[in-house]
Amino acid sequence: MKILIIGDPERYERYDTPNEVKKRAEIVFCPRGASEEELLAAGRDAEVLFADAISPVSHDLIEAMPRLRLIQSEGVAFDRIDTEAARARGIYVCNNKGCNAGAVAEQAILLMLGLLRTAVEGHQAVLAGGQIQMKERRMTEGIRELSECRVGLIGFGDIAKATVERLAPFGCSCVYYSRHRKSPEIEAQYGVSYLPLRELLAQCDIVSLHAAVNDETRGMVDAAFLAAMKPTAYLINTARGDLVDNLALRAALLGNRIAGYGLDVLSPEPVPLNSPLVQLPEPWNRRVFFSPHLGGITAATFRRAHALMWENAGRVEAGEKPRNIVNEV
Repeated sequence: MKILIIGDPERYERYDTPNEVKKRAEIVFCPRGASEEELLAAGRDAEVLFADAISPVSHDLIEAMPRLRLIQSEGVAFDRIDTEAARARGIYVCNNKGCNAGAVAEQAILLMLGLLRTAVEGHQAVLAGGQIQMKERRMTEGIRELSECRVGLIGFGDIAKATVERLAPFGCSCVYYSRHRKSPEIEAQYGVSYLPLRELLAQCDIVSLHAAVNDETRGMVDAAFLAAMKPTAYLINTARGDLVDNLALRAALLGNRIAGYGLDVLSPEPVPLNSPLVQLPEPWNRRVFFSPHLGGITAATFRRAHALMWENAGRVEAGEKPRNIVNEV
């Protein structure tokens, strides 16, 4: 079996555990950002493709690989893979559902606390010799504790559930919205209640995005969405940058229609320096807390992800169905 990997070989060496498939397979690496011509030159005859979660796997690439049987995302996301082209050829597309849930949940809470406590601005104030001035200003303005906040989660999959579990010790009230309401048993298990989207936006102090990107959700955070939020509320995004209309969010920040934005994801990636959110003027730039898409890349996440990836390669080699199929093959 030949396996083409779009990704960093050092990462695979660091996080992979010994397995029989890896010993038998012919493995070829290409860096993220390699052209389709380079990918095909290295692995046109590959049966398995492991893809970095933000690397595109297009219709043309799939069609040009006649022996391909499995496309495996290294992460949870698979929106850069042409799942329909793969399904038409009976090629499995799989992801690592749930492997990074706890790690991303921790990142979401970091962003919530960072905004509430103005962590970045506080750090900069101390370095600039303005500790006391910053402290006095924040005492006058007032600092909300996370325990005082009602948190609304949009989407209620693995990461949202892990976030609610980690918010419980803070004493937050948590509500959620998803296209399909969960069962009473699930709501009771996680201590959450359901609200329609507009009611959630109107009532919550923190709105945290946990939805997948699809035709329905792409750009869902638009001017109308932001206008429905409380002007004192914060928006958190550890899901995908494509959920957000960057220009609408910039306008909402400049118009003081929301209090701030904490994000681990931004569209496009890599983030250009002329992004409308990167280029916010003073003092509004202090209301944005950036993180460089670190939420799901903990060592434990990669160990779990790579274990499943090699397991799925072995399943396909043996003629069995892999786990976490996302394209209905």
